[in-house]
This record gives sequence, C-alpha cells and structure tokens, in this order.
Amino acid sequence: MKAPRGTVDILPEEAVKWQFVENKMKDICNRYHFYEIRTPLFEHTEVFQRGVGDSTDIVQKEMYTFEDRGGRSLTLRPEGTASVVRSFVEHKMHGNPSQPVKLYYFAPMFRYERPQKGRMRQLNQFGVEVLGSSDPAVDAEVIDLAMSVYQELGLRSLKLIINSLGDNESRESHRQALVDHFSPYKDELCNDCRTRLEQNPLRILDCKTDREHPAMENAPSILDHLNTYSQSYFEQVKNYLTLMGIDFEVDANLVRGLDYYNHTAFEIMSEAEGFGAITTLAGGGRYNGLTEELGGPQTPGIGFGMGIERLLMALEAENIEIPADDDLDCFLVAVGDEADQASVKLIHDLRMNGIQVDRDYQGRKMKAQFKAADRYRAKFVLILGESEIQKQLVNVKEMQTGDQKQIPLEQVITYIQGKLSGGNSNE
Repeated sequence: MKAPRGTVDILPEEAVKWQFVENKMKDICNRYHFYEIRTPLFEHTEVFQRGVGDSTDIVQKEMYTFEDRGGRSLTLRPEGTASVVRSFVEHKMHGNPSQPVKLYYFAPMFRYERPQKGRMRQLNQFGVEVLGSSDPAVDAEVIDLAMSVYQELGLRSLKLIINSLGDNESRESHRQALVDHFSPYKDELCNDCRTRLEQNPLRILDCKTDREHPAMENAPSILDHLNTYSQSYFEQVKNYLTLMGIDFEVDANLVRGLDYYNHTAFEIMSEAEGFGAITTLAGGGRYNGLTEELGGPQTPGIGFGMGIERLLMALEAENIEIPADDDLDCFLVAVGDEADQASVKLIHDLRMNGIQVDRDYQGRKMKAQFKAADRYRAKFVLILGESEIQKQLVNVKEMQTGDQKQIPLEQVITYIQGKLSGGNSNE
C-alpha cells in the first residue's frame, strides 16, 4: 500500500520544520492583528464555480468533485479564498463592529494536476484575506505581511511582481482590446485560449502553451487602459510599498486565476539558484466583486495564498537551516518493579509541570535504557532504583556535563525546572 499519486507523508523529522514555519507565520499574523479561520475541507461545488470562476483551469480541469448520498455535488477545496468569503457571508461578518475583518488560515488544498516537485495533488497553503476595506494601504499591508514571512525565515533571493488589473470599467476596456487583438490569431491559439478569448481573454496572457506566440509580444497592456481612479489607486499602492522599503517590479502581463480579481495583483518569486522552473512562491490580489458573487453585500477584499511545500523548497535552495530543538528534557530510567511503579506518578507529575519526559517501554536493562536516552538526546536522566525508592531520592544525571546529584523526590520537579530555565539549582 502506498500513498495516492500526488500526495506525500510528512514524517516526524519533517513535521518539526513545518511546525517551526507555521509558528513563525502565526506570530507574524498576530503582529499584523489577523485572526485564524478554519473552514471545511469540502464545500458545495457552486462555491468554487462562482467563487473561483467557470473559465479558470481550476474549475474546468482540476477540481475533485463528487456526489454525496443525498445527491449534492461537493468539491474538495482547491483554494482558500472562496471558502473564507463564503464563511464571511454566511456568518454575517460584514456586520462586525470591527472592520475590516482580517483573517488567516492553514489548509490542505486538492487539485487534480500532473504531480511534480513543489506541485502536488494535495498541497498545503497558508493564506490571508482582508474583507471590508478598499484602502490601497491594505493592499500594501497584505503584500508586506507575505514578504515578512519569507524574509523573517531568512530568504533573500526574492522578487516581488505587481500589476493593476483596474476597476470594472478599466477591465472592460482592456478586455475588448484583447479580443480585438487576438481574434485574428484565433485559429493559431491553443484550445484553452480559444475558449478564453470568449470567456476571459485576460487569461490568455497567462497561457503556458502560447507564451511564445508572436501576438503575445505586442498584446494590449492593462496599464494603457486604466482609468484615472485605477491609475491613482495603483500609484498609492506603489507609494506605500516604497515607504516600507519593499522593492518591486511592475509586470503588465501579470494576471491572476480568479475571474473576479481587480486592481492590485501580485506574485512573489524565488530567484535562488537551483530552485526550479516554477519560481512562484505566493500570489494574490484584490477581488472586489467576489463577496456579492457568493450572496453577500458589496464588500471589497484582498488576500494571498502561499504554498508551504514551496516555501520549504526555497529555504532548502538557499541552504537555510530550520532550527529544530527536538532534544528531550528528561529520560527516566527505572530499575526494578517497585521503581517501575513509582515512575508512573513521577512522570505524570513532571509532565503536568511542563517538563518533557519519556521512559523505556520495552523492558530493557539499565544500560540499554541509557542508550535510549542518548538517542533521544535527553538533557537529564532520572534514575530510580530500589535504594532511591527507600530513601525517597532521585539520581539526576546532567548528560552534557556528566554531573550526577541525588535530589529529594519532592524537590526534583523544582530542580529540573530551574536547570531547564538556565538556573543553577543546587537543592
């Protein structure tokens, strides 16, 4: 039996890296005053058809959709934004006195695509969404948060790409220009782009198949079709990023997969040598029409999603070691039946006082138990035998120095706490 194609097991030695990265993300979100949200693993299919867009590859090709026993069409979550916005609408968070609503999530996503390094059928994503503000300062804050995650983890080979997709008026003007431009080449485009020409011509610019077509070089730029309001909005976003010292490049061909993105769009890429052909680490943008599409009131929103697998790959490409303190605080060696019985309560009391402790469960002799303590890299070994039980003492050996002391049983918790906190407890 093997894991399904496109999925992997995250084993304990890797899981500690994930925990470190996730804790860093949670800490940063706390500083930016974001709150965690957890949505279901699957949704009614309509949530993604309407929230992601019928013309996207995700909806057309990649979703895991099934019918439950009640005949309802359900889909495993392929991305995070639609689920969060659905929850925002359902629970009327638009009525919260504190606005905007700033949310973050950790969630597995499911997409049926060809598995390759950094792109699996079950991927794990960290994302944020801000709903309830159309201030361009929010756009800059969201980008700043994403950049902070990478930078605080040590990544340096980063490139931030931004673009404006404009408001509805600007997009419609650009849309018509794209239709007029690409229509003469329709028969030369791939099947997907022929469909996109009618449904969402902006997505032609993101096509991997037709990227080398000559018509791509002089395709109309959205930046030439921004109205005064959209131009002003984009300038403010760029100004805020500059004030925060965040370097960026403007790429007029940057588009996002969601049909309802508008105004700010951005991607963060890794330029690390050996990272691979797919360089995008995170992508996001503003989606001012999405809340209404899912049945809510007009509510502006912006967010991003970043793959945790790709983040770990980028850290590896830049040779950044993730600190993983998996040394064990204490290992208890019990010799004899009486000591074995007494160790049960001692271990429980140590754990209840915040001390990490383990013991032997294989019935091994004392020497083998000490070897187990070495494998776990235990900081202290607590030794209980018949004589210790009679005297109500515990032999405590500090493994780094080899020092060994007899500590009264009722004082061993205080002693270990003091040593672990850096004290020089001599009780």
